[in-house]
Amino acid sequence: MKVAIVGVSGAVGQEFLRVLDEQNFPIDELLLFGSERSAGRTYSFRGKDYTVRLLREEPEDFRGVDFAFVSAGASVSKKYADVITRHGAVMIDNSSAFRMDPDVPLVVPEVNGDDAFDAPRGVIANPNCTTAIMVVALKPLNDISPIRRIHVATYQAASGAGATGMDELVKQYAQLAEGKEPTVEKFAYQLAYNLIPHIDVFLDNDYTKEEMKMFHETRKIMHSPELSVSSTCVRVPVVRAHSEAVWVETERPISIEEARKAFSTAEGLVVIDEPAEKKYPMPLDAAGTDPVFLGRLRKDIANPNGLTFWLCGDQIKKGAALNAVQIAQYMIAHKK
Repeated sequence: MKVAIVGVSGAVGQEFLRVLDEQNFPIDELLLFGSERSAGRTYSFRGKDYTVRLLREEPEDFRGVDFAFVSAGASVSKKYADVITRHGAVMIDNSSAFRMDPDVPLVVPEVNGDDAFDAPRGVIANPNCTTAIMVVALKPLNDISPIRRIHVATYQAASGAGATGMDELVKQYAQLAEGKEPTVEKFAYQLAYNLIPHIDVFLDNDYTKEEMKMFHETRKIMHSPELSVSSTCVRVPVVRAHSEAVWVETERPISIEEARKAFSTAEGLVVIDEPAEKKYPMPLDAAGTDPVFLGRLRKDIANPNGLTFWLCGDQIKKGAALNAVQIAQYMIAHKK
């Protein structure tokens, strides 16, 4: 098994190394690629040092590669996709470059793993982090009764903006504690002690690009082109792990008992839902872990066919690196 990581020096690239090791992913040969800035750096993996190679427009660099995990931004993915896949490598891309292309599957293995085998260009897209976390919880409900409508408010950690976003939040808290003006570069405003109801750019309909990603990507992953999805995405002063408040309307009412049983047996989900004992998911506990955590499960008192619940998931893991590795694992386990 020959594996490549493109963009290894970034937050998700570093997480790829950790996840591949944690998951015991079979690797006989590992190649690391990066920009001119990161080429030449050395990273350790399973007791061996690897030097980052410069990413070039040279398909021979990827000859024999089985899986290439790519997290270097949409422009890099678009530029190098043909280079990476020329000799048969499966490119699992973490950017937004190809997510909505009709000939590129958008995959969360617990939900639509078989879609990964319909990839005529050799490219499989990893969804947006908030979408990935949410659809893991939607699947078991949709199996009981088709989902008609979803409303979701997200509470997205600084990790969604990468290592620089996390660093800026920590730096702001330190600066404010010292009575200094906080550095504001990565986010539109000071994030420390604040909430910013704005992630990505605003579009003509006054939704942000992040919010419309959830709309389009959820429909594609769930194979539900008529599904209604409305979201408000908020950046919160949490270092790592996203949270979501979700309201779901199904074709027929689903009881709490039915829903709880479905969630409890669903792959990739962990239910923590004992409100009387003050037990519910929190990003502090989800950070650095693999599953999506679900709690605060209730009937929606505003909708007879509705349920509402709370989710937490690690944005860098299930929202990015882990999901990509799970796609490769699914393809190995279900090879056709």
